[in-house]
Amino acid sequence: MVGRKPPKHQKSRPPPILKAERSCQKLAWLYGFHAVRAALANPRRRNLRLLGTSAALAEIGPTDGIGVEIADREALDRLLTKGAVHQGIALESEPLAASDLDEILAGAPDQASLVVLDRANDPHNVGAVLRSAAVFGAIAVVVPRDHAPAVTGALAKAASGALEAVPLVFVANLARAMEEMKAQRFWCVGLVEDGDRLLSAVDLKGRTALVIGAEDGMRRLTHDLCDFHARLPTGGTIGALNMSNAAAIALYETVRQRG
Repeated sequence: MVGRKPPKHQKSRPPPILKAERSCQKLAWLYGFHAVRAALANPRRRNLRLLGTSAALAEIGPTDGIGVEIADREALDRLLTKGAVHQGIALESEPLAASDLDEILAGAPDQASLVVLDRANDPHNVGAVLRSAAVFGAIAVVVPRDHAPAVTGALAKAASGALEAVPLVFVANLARAMEEMKAQRFWCVGLVEDGDRLLSAVDLKGRTALVIGAEDGMRRLTHDLCDFHARLPTGGTIGALNMSNAAAIALYETVRQRG
């Protein structure tokens, strides 16, 4: 921290977090070229069948071990969520195995970033955050199980393949998760409009958890558990960015500081 030495975290460890939990949901279909290609290339995912137009299947190329069916765009429109931008390709797939936060934190390098989302209700926002996390090398995106969207094709499409690369970790209790992050030497930096310093004034070169709320802010306990409250250097007519844009800028700042 510029200007003063940051306080040390207490050495006592909080109770272990419950194993990471996935909300009760089944990811039936992924769609769009980026999401489908990434899922097909992911050895951790069990894919069942691939549907697409003749042109889209030709662009995907050979696939092994799954059924392939030709389907026209109208059939895909009927199969998928209304308004899905499927690009003529859809993949039936089982959900990824749940990621465990304790294991991720224990294996984190000395310079590591993760993103914590509170009140993240929009699957497009969460997907876009995953994409930024993949681009800037974050080790995970953490969401509370009861305040996060289902892992749907829309989320995977917005993530543009990043759902296969960055763990999306569901936790039963976000406050306990943040305490565990602190016990593993992560500084929790909350992004808020009225932060007492610019994000660029916070030392982000060590282990950093970027905590971001929805447009109506993060919950009080989440806010109070942050070690620092920082703001972005905004100055336009609109007071705040949405969650995914704020995450992208904050992750860029961590990479910039680390050189």
